[in-house]
Amino acid sequence: MQTYGYIRVSCAEQNISRQLVALTQAEIPEERIFVDRISGKDFQRPQYKKMLRRLMPGDLLCVTSIDRLGRNYEEILQQWQYLTRKKQVDIRVLDMPLLDTRRGKDLLGTFIADLVLQVLSFVAQTERENIRKRQAEGIAAAKRRGVRFGHKPRPLPENFPETFALWSSQAISTSEAARRSGMARSTFRDRARLFAKEQNQP
Repeated sequence: MQTYGYIRVSCAEQNISRQLVALTQAEIPEERIFVDRISGKDFQRPQYKKMLRRLMPGDLLCVTSIDRLGRNYEEILQQWQYLTRKKQVDIRVLDMPLLDTRRGKDLLGTFIADLVLQVLSFVAQTERENIRKRQAEGIAAAKRRGVRFGHKPRPLPENFPETFALWSSQAISTSEAARRSGMARSTFRDRARLFAKEQNQP
């Protein structure tokens, strides 16, 4: 029987140290620890797939938390069932001692582990959805306050106030105003709208 560890982080810049320390403290040699630095969006996990090919019945897979196994509630459950039933390997979740399939191999033990897994998977997904909702609400509130996201716009050319005044009075066309400002027509309209709004502020 061999013991393997799996680490997943959502981007290349994210630090794997905490997970790596936890797995090495569980006495898993580094050559049997597989690491994926991958976004949860597409979830293509080459190291996870490589590890699956090496797992044999009776082996043990250790992860630091259940959300390393999947990106959502359904996928976590799917991977758990695939590993324990089809691959016939044990799973140990380090931050949740109840989720250790080596314990309670009887029907009751299996039932309790499955129940705990489903509850925790649901809680993990609900928390991720709540975080996304709070982020969206925060962005919407910031936009209502006039906060602009993205790159800071280039400074207006010195002749913009004069050009804007001529354009506002219809003395020149939008195309001419955009040409004088060194902008595309759509950009000029956007900058003119913001300029007018700023001029009207007390």
